[in-house]
Amino acid sequence: MSRTTWFTRFFGLVFFGLYLLCTPVWANPAQQQLESFVAQVQAATGGFSQYTVGAQGQTKPAQSGQFAFQRPGRFKWDVQKPYAQQIISDGLQLFQFDPDLNQVTVRKVDQAIGTSPAAILFGSGSLEQSFTVTALPDKDGLVWLRAKPRDGQAGFVHVDLGFREGSPARIILLDAFGQNTHIDFSGLVRNPSMPDQVFKFVPPQGADVVRMQ
Repeated sequence: MSRTTWFTRFFGLVFFGLYLLCTPVWANPAQQQLESFVAQVQAATGGFSQYTVGAQGQTKPAQSGQFAFQRPGRFKWDVQKPYAQQIISDGLQLFQFDPDLNQVTVRKVDQAIGTSPAAILFGSGSLEQSFTVTALPDKDGLVWLRAKPRDGQAGFVHVDLGFREGSPARIILLDAFGQNTHIDFSGLVRNPSMPDQVFKFVPPQGADVVRMQ
């Protein structure tokens, strides 16, 4: 999988997870943790690790790094290993930076998300209109929700979101190619003090800047 493909898929996945964290609508055990998180947390920082298992069971190299978000719509995803990349949203524009290529891709947030579930976060639809949501059995010490897109062209089959002790712990995406992408969150800090500068991005001098229309 190319870096661009992984980043595009992952961006939609993460923001969809954050949308779920903003939308308490289900009457099941996970709802209680969801409602508590929504009521208490408007911003957070933490770490993540991510890996993908192919349709034939092969595991692809893992990525890890740090993230920060602040509702509504501001987000920083900083991949540190095995190679550095960043996604930063200031709520209006999204910047994707590849230090190895010294290239920055700039999109409007709505364009960057396109028809992915992340679009819902920015007011383009509602969860009930776009997804079927069900409770799953507890597993690995987590309580789970599953969201299936009603649109057959969404590019993925479903997204599972797991909670532990009132915080999101894991997201699992099954895509249209039979690949499962697992993201685990760690060290989550609720409502930290974050200056606006955290979600600002200035392209490095000499970087190739590509603006998508």
